[in-house]
Amino acid sequence: MTILNSGRINRRGFMATTAGAALIAGLPLRAKAAPSRGGHLRAAIGHGQTTDVLDPGTYSNSFTTSLAFAIHGRLTEVAADGSLIPEVAESWEASADASVWRFKLRSGVTFHSGKAVTAADVVSSINFHRGENSTSAAGPLVANVTDITTEGDDIVVFTLDGGNADFPYFLSDYHLVICKAEGDSIDWKSGDGCGSYVLKDFSAGVSYAVERNPNHWRSDVAWFDSAEVLAIVDQNARTTALVSGDVDVVDRLDLKTVGLLARNPNIQINSVAGTQHFTFAMDTRAEPYNNPDVRLALKYGINRQELVDKILFGYGSVGNDHPIGQGQRYFNTELAQKTYDPDKAKFHLKQAGLDSLDVKLSAADAAFGGAVDAAVLYQSSAAGAGINLTPVREANDGYWSDVWMKKPFCAVYWSGRPVEDQMFATAYKCGAAWNDSFWCNDRFDELMLKARSELDEAKRREMYFEMQQICSDDGGVIVPMFANYVFGNSNKIAHSDTLGANWDVDGMRFIERWWMA
Repeated sequence: MTILNSGRINRRGFMATTAGAALIAGLPLRAKAAPSRGGHLRAAIGHGQTTDVLDPGTYSNSFTTSLAFAIHGRLTEVAADGSLIPEVAESWEASADASVWRFKLRSGVTFHSGKAVTAADVVSSINFHRGENSTSAAGPLVANVTDITTEGDDIVVFTLDGGNADFPYFLSDYHLVICKAEGDSIDWKSGDGCGSYVLKDFSAGVSYAVERNPNHWRSDVAWFDSAEVLAIVDQNARTTALVSGDVDVVDRLDLKTVGLLARNPNIQINSVAGTQHFTFAMDTRAEPYNNPDVRLALKYGINRQELVDKILFGYGSVGNDHPIGQGQRYFNTELAQKTYDPDKAKFHLKQAGLDSLDVKLSAADAAFGGAVDAAVLYQSSAAGAGINLTPVREANDGYWSDVWMKKPFCAVYWSGRPVEDQMFATAYKCGAAWNDSFWCNDRFDELMLKARSELDEAKRREMYFEMQQICSDDGGVIVPMFANYVFGNSNKIAHSDTLGANWDVDGMRFIERWWMA
């Protein structure tokens, strides 16, 4: 067996998307006192809907993600600096071909109800997302697990259908929480987790409240006595709540006014570059999006730099119609960057047998801040390419249940994933629950399986390069821009200078990582 540094894996180049890319804007940082326990945190998250439930397979937005990180534990954790560290698992080791993984559980970890976390709970929790009948968004992440066995109460062994050097990273996913085994399934309805906070109240799409877990195994997290998180989708309302002092933390700030907000001496603005990207997803099963030339015409009909300048106000970079960020290990540095080119767009329309194209693009601020404005800008640039694009403003509430993956062309935001295979498996593999363009490409899927088991770095890089090229040229998702995470906190709150970039607001672990100043 190959020991992987007692569970720690560091990614070359991944620092470029995390601590190395973190920028704290506004006033100079104050010297921080050491963390201390106490106080009540109030936060407003620009997401959440009335259809949210505690089922971990359905977590789909920042409201439920932040809750999952607060009340639940996973086998592994992506630390603020981008490295992978043990969480409920104490350590792990792999076979020489990375097809068998053996995880040793940490002793003394209990659920909030007092029951000890055992290997049987881990097996049931992962199996919850497996199988042909699973509808979990994490299904693709564990699809290559062929068997899970236990050795006593503290060893879990995963057997895969092939090597996967990134498998421990997969197990850090926010869906793959450890819940109590219950019959042939798990108890998710009670919210009884093993995380650093205990769930006290949950109102779908409105708010949740948690209190510190007095029996948590870690002493370096959970500084607040309690926390309350509100779902406030309206951007102006969130910002007003921060300025007035009604909340201490808000995400997804209005980039048009963030410079003015930074002048407030009571507020700190944080901008962190990572893997977050904003997209326009086409249903490739439906006309006209089932035609690759139509998809290319739409890709050449968008002015990416204009969106970065006018929607992100420079807090980001242009995208190239694939989901891999510039700081990631296998980012394709050789792929030609698509730019606004009306002539190429018209050429591909003619290749599709069309002189013009009429499409509707659904958008709402629930998708991402400025999504409706982005659609209007897209309308203007597309017109020069013979494309009549009509923006459709959708309601914020219910956007993710009624519009995303329901309407044939819509705005979407993605936080990205720490490793390439995880992102591709989640949203680009044929048949994946969150493949929001319903795209299938046999060569892409073939490469995905080969790449995850390839231990030769050069060969693996070559395969991931080709996969990005296939996404960019054939895929059903337009990725015009990568966006920094821009969020704010009052000066009553303190946090480390190193902020996680794998998700928004310090990897969505702000409740357990931050403290009262």
